Amino acid sequence: CSIVKEGVCMSRPADAAPQAPYTTKSICLSAVLAAVVFIMTFVPRIPIPLGYAHLGDAVIFLSFLYFNRREAALAAAIGSCLSDFLGGFPLWIAPTFVIKYVMVFIVFAICCRGTRKSALYSVRTLIAFLLSSLWMAIAYTLAGAVLFGSIQAGLASLPGLLMEGLLNTIAAMGAGIFLKQLPTTRQGSIR
Repeated sequence: CSIVKEGVCMSRPADAAPQAPYTTKSICLSAVLAAVVFIMTFVPRIPIPLGYAHLGDAVIFLSFLYFNRREAALAAAIGSCLSDFLGGFPLWIAPTFVIKYVMVFIVFAICCRGTRKSALYSVRTLIAFLLSSLWMAIAYTLAGAVLFGSIQAGLASLPGLLMEGLLNTIAAMGAGIFLKQLPTTRQGSIR
């Protein structure tokens, strides 16, 4: 470790953008987010070809409001993978990790410009959620084609995945009504 500040290793490659170190608080908040993603993915399971639909993506979409990108991406990937593992779909763990991680990056890339975040009820946020859903549907379709050796097998899940993405977008926007009631700091974070 090249730089130690308050007992935390701050080392990073010279060309990397500076990031805040993980703190106990950020790790705990990420764990809570991962648990919520897991519950919303594992409990309301709706069978579709090659897997199941759920409401976990609504939580993933809303993570941009309260978390930074790194915490949200890891929590989304870990919570979703845990659901695949415990739900009897271990074959999907690796694709799920990548797909959910990228979903968060899509939402953050569109909704967060510098230190400003888009409002929940904005065209930019709606586009972010829909593009993230489209990525998820296409990526799971391709993963299904690879895992099952047939593009037809992958395509069988596409309509259900598209509907799941739309449902999660609607659920995220609907949940925003309740989230607006939460106390926040000036930056819009629960920290």
